[in-house]
Amino acid sequence: MPFSVYALGLAVFAQGTSEFMLSGLLSGISDDLHVSIPAAALLTSAFAVGMVVGAPLMALLGRNWPRRRALLSFLCVFAAVHVIGAVTSSYGLLLATRVVGALANAGFWAVALVTAVALAGPGARARATSVVVGGVTVACVAGVPAGAWLGGQWGWRAAFWAVALVSLPAVAVIAAAVPAGRPPTTLPSARSELRSLAGRGLQLTLLASALVQGATFCAFSYLEPIATHVTRFGSGWVPALLALFGVGSFIGVSVCGRIIDSRPVALTAAGLVSLTVGWALFASAAGSPVAVVALVLVQGMLAFGTGTALISHVFRLADGAPTLAGSFATAAFNVGGTLGPWLGGLAIGAGFGFRSPLWVSALLMVLALGAAGAARACRPVPAAGSGAPASRRSAG
Repeated sequence: MPFSVYALGLAVFAQGTSEFMLSGLLSGISDDLHVSIPAAALLTSAFAVGMVVGAPLMALLGRNWPRRRALLSFLCVFAAVHVIGAVTSSYGLLLATRVVGALANAGFWAVALVTAVALAGPGARARATSVVVGGVTVACVAGVPAGAWLGGQWGWRAAFWAVALVSLPAVAVIAAAVPAGRPPTTLPSARSELRSLAGRGLQLTLLASALVQGATFCAFSYLEPIATHVTRFGSGWVPALLALFGVGSFIGVSVCGRIIDSRPVALTAAGLVSLTVGWALFASAAGSPVAVVALVLVQGMLAFGTGTALISHVFRLADGAPTLAGSFATAAFNVGGTLGPWLGGLAIGAGFGFRSPLWVSALLMVLALGAAGAARACRPVPAAGSGAPASRRSAG
């Protein structure tokens, strides 16, 4: 695997830390900027919305740029807005930096996924994808807790400075290692790429990916109240459980990246079914400490391993959209990351208790199975008179 692919993973680590770290910094931001806790939480929502909207827009903006220039531009903007966020005393300006940072993050993600696949070659498509997605899992394991610790020691601004500083080594490596050449002259038009992304099989695969991420983040977002109110763990167990989920996620993307290219359909299907059963089992056994510890690890592995497989499959299906496929995969990832916690909150607010997000996760996985099954049934029909057999490529 080219070293530059790991540099892309490092940059995604910094960006993933920024996306999720505010959950541990809300009180400090609220007190310092004299805003309410819900207003501080809006900073996270603004980032998520910026990621969903920004992924296709930024990919369109940078599609004719050399990939190195696009990556460096997006990453430098991302680092710069964190410096501004670290020094501002204005909530409005901080909110604006979160939106701009999300747009830059979305653009980087979209280009990074395409670049990693191109650098690794067709035979290592899933492994390259796993390295980039692995940056998010390492952020969950180390970056987010570290950001919360920095915020507790030196204030929330220290976490913003840390994200900017971690981005700098990635800037240096990308500048040195990613080829500077321009995009291929045979690049299809933006209209042609968008047309190829409208295929029903691809859209259903993106829907399945969003639902899997929704299930994952629905459960992950409410792991603390599940652990303390249902399982009756002490609050000191919560960081360990969050870290265990992150460890499982890292194992999942690492293993998936090495094996999914050999049997993508069967392994993706097995992951989807196992996740569905796993979330239902987690909801049923949430009162057992032993079961919860085991399932936190296993579900982290399955969730990010299966999610990586689905992203890799998007690239297989989107051969006609070499510059925009990554942006749609990024948008689907973040749609799920926004939808899941919201649905889990609705379930708790409706009085169904703290187990209910786990049941919501199981339901979302049932829908994901349905979407993946429908995508599997969508096979290209050969042109009339061509005599060519129908493609066996599937959307598993």
